[in-house]
Amino acid sequence: MSPKIGRPKSDAPKHIRYSIRLDDETEKRLVEYCEKNNITRGEAVRRAINLLLAEK
Repeated sequence: MSPKIGRPKSDAPKHIRYSIRLDDETEKRLVEYCEKNNITRGEAVRRAINLLLAEK
């Protein structure tokens, strides 16, 4: 039997999608943040949501 090839399944698949609209300045700041921290825009948004929810 041959081993399965390809990317392994994620423990927490991300199947929910959102579409948002940003102004040019916000997009520029988001892209700069992502490049500086070497993360995707999706990861940056997830981090921002977690920060918002952690506030009391």
